[in-house]
Amino acid sequence: MRSTSRYAALALAGLLAVPVLPTMGVQPAQARVAGDSFADLAAKLLPGVVNISSTTSGKAERPGAGPEMPVFPPGSPFEQFFKDFLDRQRRGGGGGGQGQNDAPDQGRKMQSLGSGFVVDPSGIVITNNHVIDGADEITVLLQDSTSFKAKLLGKDARADIAVLKITSDKPLVAVPFGDSDKARVGDVVLAIGNPFGLGGSVTAGIVSARGRDIHQGPYDDYLQTDAAINRGNSGGPLFNMDGEVIGINTAIYSPSGGSVGIGFSIPSNLAKNVVAQLRDFGRARRGWLGVQIQQVTPDIAESMGLHEPSGALVAGVTADGPAGKAQLRGGDIILKFNSQDVKEMKNLPRIVAETEIGKQVPLVVWRDGKQVSLTAVVGELPDDAKTQLASAAPDKPAAAVTELSGLGLKVGRITADARGKFQLSAEQKGVVITDVTNGTPAADRGLKAGDVIVEVQQEAVSTPDDVLRRIDSVRKANRQSVLMLVQNADGLRWVPLSLKADPARKPG
Repeated sequence: MRSTSRYAALALAGLLAVPVLPTMGVQPAQARVAGDSFADLAAKLLPGVVNISSTTSGKAERPGAGPEMPVFPPGSPFEQFFKDFLDRQRRGGGGGGQGQNDAPDQGRKMQSLGSGFVVDPSGIVITNNHVIDGADEITVLLQDSTSFKAKLLGKDARADIAVLKITSDKPLVAVPFGDSDKARVGDVVLAIGNPFGLGGSVTAGIVSARGRDIHQGPYDDYLQTDAAINRGNSGGPLFNMDGEVIGINTAIYSPSGGSVGIGFSIPSNLAKNVVAQLRDFGRARRGWLGVQIQQVTPDIAESMGLHEPSGALVAGVTADGPAGKAQLRGGDIILKFNSQDVKEMKNLPRIVAETEIGKQVPLVVWRDGKQVSLTAVVGELPDDAKTQLASAAPDKPAAAVTELSGLGLKVGRITADARGKFQLSAEQKGVVITDVTNGTPAADRGLKAGDVIVEVQQEAVSTPDDVLRRIDSVRKANRQSVLMLVQNADGLRWVPLSLKADPARKPG
């Protein structure tokens, strides 16, 4: 199980647009818990859960590096035992002596332990990608201690899911996927896995929360559970009380690497789509719209005449992508995609990703103070969907600047001198920010010298006067904030700036 130092989970999540993986004849265990015991249910499920070990050729670690020593009470006899053991490990078992340089030991092997589960009696096993990533050899161990060398059918780093195949002369015990959408906060769940390499272990808890975003990717939608999950549980199943897999245990919040009762599982309704893709294609295929988006804040909603902050604000559009062909444009707020409400920004990537590639879908966007209906054909997410943007470095202001009093900004034309000073590309258009005053609305929003204002209130600007004119029109409309599309080294984003009483403007 991957964990972080200090409250940041190390996991990725994803979802794909594919048919739902069939159960392939696998029936739920149907066992219900009697009284306070989970014994009957656990007995039915344990044979379908496996331990996974992967071996990777690697370089020897630096002198002094290696596994950390467990923490024991001061003076414990185990303390010296483990110290001596780890010292021998770091010295390569005593084989390396004086006179040898620090050249890597090419024969050294590194081993990773994790968990998994069988979803098809023919030998299809599911686990996390990070359990087997980079492995030269993968071994699957069943509950009865039978071991198999596994073949990797496919893996997806974004989803942190891998599909393995083992060959047995008899059908294996398999466990079925369930419907994670039906899981409610408070439902009892079981986690089964291989914590710390100890072998099949069962822990119980509840669903603590749904839809957790742990900031590991655009598809984060984790189930949170307090069932004890530790290192080695990665890739193992989270079961409901019908014996169905509703999650794949993937990450934990932990300052120490041990369980603190906050674990995260990839929902089965996302995972089974990934599994089907990996089985069919050996890789992940996701739906793609071709937009850069950001959250609609109350300030942004107010500046655009939207009654409440909802939807996903389009900050940029890939010209030859599905959105560009559908005539979406920067400043649109996507309210619905494929008849599904986009309540907030993070919903959209997930909805698009699970939509069938090539499907024609309806969209509803907020544009110019009203709803507009469009149609887009979903494309396939390219391997690299990021747009490389020109970098912007702060420097001294360019000549002939204009101060936007009350906002804390000075802006100027993008001249040849400005392009050189702020490292702007030859294609860059807009008005460059030459100075930002501390403690002003602009500084509070993170704007800095070298950023470029591309649009104001969804209208392109090319001179400081264009910016002033758009701000004046917003003030006359009695709006509380003005919306600017700003480009910097990180990309495009919409920035709402609070407007005060109309101040006097001063040219720089």
